[in-house]
Amino acid sequence: MGKLAVIALGGNALLRDNQVGTIDEQEQNTTDTLENIVFLLKEGYNIVISHGNGPQVGNIVMRNDAGEQMYNIPQMPLDVCVADSQGGIGYMIERSLKNVMRKHGIQRNVLTLMTTVEVDPNDEAFKNPTKRIGKIVSKEEADKLAQEKGWTFKEEKKTTSGYRRVVPSPQPKTVGNWEVIEKNAREGTIIIAVGGGGVPVYTDEKGDIRPIEAVIDKDLANSLLARQIKADRFYILTDVPFVYTNFGEPDQKVLEFLNVEDTHKYLEAGTFGEGSMAPKIKAALQFVEGGGDMSVITEATKLEDKAYGTKITTEYDEADLNKYEK
Repeated sequence: MGKLAVIALGGNALLRDNQVGTIDEQEQNTTDTLENIVFLLKEGYNIVISHGNGPQVGNIVMRNDAGEQMYNIPQMPLDVCVADSQGGIGYMIERSLKNVMRKHGIQRNVLTLMTTVEVDPNDEAFKNPTKRIGKIVSKEEADKLAQEKGWTFKEEKKTTSGYRRVVPSPQPKTVGNWEVIEKNAREGTIIIAVGGGGVPVYTDEKGDIRPIEAVIDKDLANSLLARQIKADRFYILTDVPFVYTNFGEPDQKVLEFLNVEDTHKYLEAGTFGEGSMAPKIKAALQFVEGGGDMSVITEATKLEDKAYGTKITTEYDEADLNKYEK
């Protein structure tokens, strides 16, 4: 039985900051990213792929707005928008991956799975929504929408005037159908799952599964899945080849190897940005503490080159530690 890896594709894997987001751009980005995981398949790994959906689900929400305003089409709730993005992005990844594997002479089945993730409706996050979604609106429009739809808005910091809708980002409790994901992945099928952190749901007092307006952090959800399916490796692909201290400063330092103890120290010291690297570090740490062999945070094009990437393990390997201390 081959080793099992969960690979979390970052937002830049599908859409770059300097692009408008055409399907041609996204498909080319996806293909370029997937080329970098071929070596894992050749090494015999079974893999589960997850992906972000930030720009895409934001566009879906705005299409909802436009459809309502222009054609009186009822808006779909956020959970349906997330599920919609999972289908579209999953299809694009699945088709692109099949083409990449054919080019390399690899035969594997690929399956895209719409994935729910259960949360606690009493999570503290619901008291303080922070995740911004949708378009920027005026204060007058924000007040009107808040009155009509019960949405919460906060002032947008990136503009001089404007407000955006905010929703909670609760902690993931369990990934739906994780047993199905594990069984099929271990049998060799490449699974695409937990897109955008999963479709947020909760279980009500009658035992029914109900939707909830929220966005789940994708890295925390992917880490949870990796632990539930007992993966060996957890790869988080982002836009930098390493984790750094003092990132962007003249004295920034590469952290190529980290053990659990040192990772906790850096997190407690506030070394990593809460809106960027800290959630990835926490997700990687949770995986290792949950029994995983290693988490790797790196840039997609550097995945195969083991000279790159921050590797987080329970304890330092002696040979790695010697290199790390240099």
